[in-house]
Amino acid sequence: MSTFQAPKGTYDLLPPASAVYLAVRDAISAPLRTSGYGYVETPGFEDVELFARGVGESTDIVTKEMYTLTTKGGSELALRPEGTASVLRAALEANLHKAGNLPVKLWYSGSYYRYERPQKGRYRHFSQVGAEAIGTEDPALDAELIILADQAYRSLGLRDFRILLNSLGDKECRPVYREALQGFLRGLDLDEETRRRIDINPLRVLDDKRAEVRKQLVDAPLLRDYLCDACRAYHEEVRALLAAAGVGYEDDDRLVRGLDYYTRTTFEFVHDGLGAQSAVGGGGRYDGLSEMIGGPALPSVGWALGVDRTVLALEAEGITLALPAPVTVYAVALGEEARRLLFGVVTALRKAGIAADFSYGERGLKGHMKNANRSGARFTIVAGERDLAEGVAQLKDMESGEQSPVALDALVTEIGSRLG
Repeated sequence: MSTFQAPKGTYDLLPPASAVYLAVRDAISAPLRTSGYGYVETPGFEDVELFARGVGESTDIVTKEMYTLTTKGGSELALRPEGTASVLRAALEANLHKAGNLPVKLWYSGSYYRYERPQKGRYRHFSQVGAEAIGTEDPALDAELIILADQAYRSLGLRDFRILLNSLGDKECRPVYREALQGFLRGLDLDEETRRRIDINPLRVLDDKRAEVRKQLVDAPLLRDYLCDACRAYHEEVRALLAAAGVGYEDDDRLVRGLDYYTRTTFEFVHDGLGAQSAVGGGGRYDGLSEMIGGPALPSVGWALGVDRTVLALEAEGITLALPAPVTVYAVALGEEARRLLFGVVTALRKAGIAADFSYGERGLKGHMKNANRSGARFTIVAGERDLAEGVAQLKDMESGEQSPVALDALVTEIGSRLG
């Protein structure tokens, strides 16, 4: 055992569990790749101000949860706590919005970092797949992204999740609601830190998960009652498009999520089998974020889905993904000449696109066959001195147990034929 361990609140992703995580990432990104979204990758750290401006200085993410560092040159950087601000920054820096083909549709996958109290489903290092549609204000884009996430989850076999939907209004109608909400909140019995939020961003109080706060919010004014005609019409169109696509959702007047940049559409995917950490992903429209970080007006919408949380949701529903075995053919060589010949066969199999592994190390037939069984390979090739003298190797079907001699120079063709 090593002297060192993974930092508190983090984890190592190792085989065979890592194969499930890869399958989840592939499933989430698959609908995006067939819907015009191109892959983008950004640095794991950014200027602190990018998140302070974009995510919001009043959010827990910025005030409590960011990992920050000072470079030797004196720059203040932060490990990225979320993906949207970084992706938008990258798109602006590369002038993707000036190419004339809006919206700019991007997807990404990576690790993110927040200093939180570790618990099941909430880690200090976590993995997400995200998508952003930048530069166009259109309710069809909001609906598209929700539908694509729904499609991804259903492709994994998930059924026990719900989509929560709300509208946060815009710069025209939200100030009126903000004033009404502030008046209501000032009459509640709240701690000093929560009271500070009333002046900075009162919607953050609606996102408070503490029971003693939530029970006081039962009679809080509802944002839907303050939406302007434009925001109301926009939201109704999103709802209509989801209904037309057969995607079910629940209206949630309290849904605000934890980031300051959201406007109008906001949504969350929740799975009740996960307990307190029920959110598996979410997102919304962020029409003013580009201006917040120094760019032009670029109305946009996006989401991020948690890979870790999605894996937990699969476990909660008892779903086991059908994963391909990492190895299809395992070669067992008995003797030096067989090692040289079968190593060449393994190399040829790999070149032919067939996953193959080799019996490395000095051990007897019994030990090599144990490794072959553990590999999960469909076929095992075994060759010793007697086989080589006859110009063959023994090809064993690990499912049926049948074994037959095959000419050495025909192994790749024969295995390819059997695999179809």
